[in-house]
Amino acid sequence: MNITDRFFKYVSFTTTSDENTSMTPSTPGQMIFAKFLAEEFKQIGLQQVELDHNGYIMATLPANSTKKIPTIGFIAHLDTSPDMSGKNVKPRIINNYNGEDILLNAEKLIVLDTDTYPEILQYKGQDIIVTDGTTLLGADDKAGIAAIVTAMEYLLAHPQIEHGTIRIGITPDEEIGQGADHFDVQKFAAQWAYTIDGGEIGELEYENFNAAGAKVHFKGINVHPGYAKHKMVNSMRIANQFITMLPRHEAPEHTEGYEGFYHLTAISGDVEKTTLSYIIRDHDRDRFERRKKEMQHIVNKINEEFGDDTAILELKDQYYNMREKIEQVMHIIDLATEAMEQSGVEPKVKPIRGGTDGARLSFEGLPCPNIFAGGHNFHSRFEYLPVKSMEKAMETIVKITEIIAKK
Repeated sequence: MNITDRFFKYVSFTTTSDENTSMTPSTPGQMIFAKFLAEEFKQIGLQQVELDHNGYIMATLPANSTKKIPTIGFIAHLDTSPDMSGKNVKPRIINNYNGEDILLNAEKLIVLDTDTYPEILQYKGQDIIVTDGTTLLGADDKAGIAAIVTAMEYLLAHPQIEHGTIRIGITPDEEIGQGADHFDVQKFAAQWAYTIDGGEIGELEYENFNAAGAKVHFKGINVHPGYAKHKMVNSMRIANQFITMLPRHEAPEHTEGYEGFYHLTAISGDVEKTTLSYIIRDHDRDRFERRKKEMQHIVNKINEEFGDDTAILELKDQYYNMREKIEQVMHIIDLATEAMEQSGVEPKVKPIRGGTDGARLSFEGLPCPNIFAGGHNFHSRFEYLPVKSMEKAMETIVKITEIIAKK
């Protein structure tokens, strides 16, 4: 099966994750897809294929060399983001893209326009996979899985390519920050690994945000509005005051590169009780800690004005910047860079403005930088995937295994 057909098959599975189910995997579609993949792994010739009750798959491509070659791994995730529907995905290929706006859905007048998404123009003349505008595509991370599986199939079909033992790991629930929760690093038994979960062709990432999640609960008092003077306390208005007390321009829509932010992700409430949900992000650990202290400082000011326990902050760290772990083993970045160059890809080393399973795994003893899978506009109806980019991700995986064996 070629990589494009494989990708089309993968996106036919509905694998949207859900942080509210308290299950692993969080949705049944992920386990259905995992069972399919486990069988495919066996069919192409991988060994030690194991699927556990949490939806984690591990498999092995045994070494074909007697040399002492490090065991490495490649990791991708089953789920797609709950930010956009991933049900009944209808992908299609725009052959020899002409550089014009793409009408995704004539009935709903949904257009992928080049003014809003000028990055697509660099793929003029290439074949591009798009959606019908009603769902995301799922290149995050089914393009990564397709690249890994196709690379393993290629190595099995070309035994003259010398390589060491290669471990494959597929995780559930990465999109809701739980992908590494039940990943057994000791059992995986690799010296290092790469997640194939990045964006555009050439991306190579070993820096990510430090991340925390926050919920701020506001307590109010409801009284009939006709008799509310000096009695009513409207929790929604207090919550709004809290929002305005955070730095206005330290939000995702105003930041880039290494700039951190506070991101309000959800509001729910009434007069009696309101809850704000935030994520806090910063590449710099000191600034990250200051951001968390600032949240508590504003909560304290709210309580000084409206009374104790009017506002209560729940704060939980989610993951940290893997740079402090990867810097100790920079040869794994050099290897990936060399592999890209040998595959005809220009490496683009850049920080992730997000997170990855590899961040948590790096802190658990498995150094794990992130390599491109090829997609753009993840989590969106405007997601697209240049076919050549996915093919180059596959070639990069093969080259990494070759270079390690030679060195």
